[in-house]
Amino acid sequence: MQPRSLIIEEVPGSQARPHILRLNGPLILTTLTEFQDKVNADRSHNLILDFTGVPYIDSAGIGALVRTYVRHQRDENGLSLVGVNDRVRAALEIAHIKQFFRLFDSLEAAQAKNPSS
Repeated sequence: MQPRSLIIEEVPGSQARPHILRLNGPLILTTLTEFQDKVNADRSHNLILDFTGVPYIDSAGIGALVRTYVRHQRDENGLSLVGVNDRVRAALEIAHIKQFFRLFDSLEAAQAKNPSS
């Protein structure tokens, strides 16, 4: 069985734009360390997580998203998720946490609704 990995890329942008992390791979127990390191290091007041490359999420990944939400809930623009597929969206709905996140279909739509920090 091939190991599952999560690659997290910081999308370059200006200081005035939201901070964007692009995820590629499942957000699951075995891939949480790098995710938590990246979001804990983030000091922006406007974080966008691009989930376009995330095929699925487990309960540990949902827990990590909730912790990230809590860190950003006092920020004006807080936390946005982009490109969430049906499988991940269903997991967020089952966990009753979908309403905590601002969901966008595209990175462009999220950036348009997330003014500079």
